Amino acid sequence: MKVAVFNTKSYDREFLKEANKQHSHNLVYFEVHLNEHTCKLAFGFDAVCAFVNDHLDKNTLSLLAEQGVRLIVLRCAGFNNVDINAAKSLGLT
Repeated sequence: MKVAVFNTKSYDREFLKEANKQHSHNLVYFEVHLNEHTCKLAFGFDAVCAFVNDHLDKNTLSLLAEQGVRLIVLRCAGFNNVDINAAKSLGLT
């Protein structure tokens, strides 16, 4: 699976690279925050991996869905930065 990993630091990349050895996903790292202005970087990806201060509102999710993204993965404890109803209506898991 091709995954766009947003809002990453060097320690994120190190940890995710190690964890991915068992799965062999194609992880592509971006330092920028995920929002409606940066979501175009996820064009052609199956999934995006977001952090707590990324902004996944209805507009961002709509743009991601139009680009073919089908899965939102969070690497944070909460999900208040994701419009769950919009994701559901767009068919995003």
